[in-house]
Order: sequence, then structure tokens, then C-alpha cells
Amino acid sequence: MAAKIDIEYIKDGDIDLALIVRRNYKSEGIEFFTPNSYSQQIGYMNRPAGYVIQPHVHNPVAREVLYTNEVLIVRSGRVQVDFYTEQKVYLFSRELLQGDIILLIRGGHGFKMHEATEIVEVKQGPYAGDLDKTRFNTKS
Repeated sequence: MAAKIDIEYIKDGDIDLALIVRRNYKSEGIEFFTPNSYSQQIGYMNRPAGYVIQPHVHNPVAREVLYTNEVLIVRSGRVQVDFYTEQKVYLFSRELLQGDIILLIRGGHGFKMHEATEIVEVKQGPYAGDLDKTRFNTKS
């Protein structure tokens, strides 16, 4: 079973800001780290050779999305994630390494690449341009 440090829930009081799944996380079977109330879900599967997932299609289901959630997968490099309150006040930082995954849920965030870094981003669409985010000055 995975150690607690492999999954980190980032909070500001009772507000969920992010979820980090570290690259060394490992478990058997299937596990979802997010509650059903999140508009973006993160799950983990570890299945043996020969395991079959029955073919399926996804049905159209209307959903309401209030906040754009982002999933970032660090393919290479090292990046610092700075977390901010919803009032744009700096809280703290975490470092992500190759293979780490983060779900950004609420609050503010910024990034600083400590070395050349490749990131894959997954989020709800369609992208709303300037309506999707409010930029602000970073911490000193």
C-alpha cells in the first residue's frame, strides 16, 4: 500500500486547492482520489496482464461546471507551484518532478520552472479565453 506522502491534498482552511499524486504512488486495483462533486476526476488503475475492461461508450450527461479544474502531468523537469487564496494571497509552494500529477481545484496558482520542463495539461473545454482566468502579481 502507498505511503501517505504519495498523495497530498492541498487546502486553504476548508477549501480544496489541489491534489498531488506523486510519481512513486502505487496501489492495487482501482482508486479514485477525488469526490464525485469535483468536475474533474482523478483515478488510478493498476491491473495485471490479461485484465479486460469491457468496451463501453459514455452517455451524454448535462453537467454544470463553475470552476475550471486543470490536471497537469509533469513529463520532464522540475516545476514549483505557488498556491494562493481566492483573495490572491500567497500561501505556500510545492515542487513537482517528472511523473508527478496535480489537479488544480480552486484558489490561485502560479508556476516557476526550475529547469526545462514539459507538462501535459488536461482541463474542461471549451477554453473561454480571458473569461477563464484573472491574472495577478506574484509573491516577491
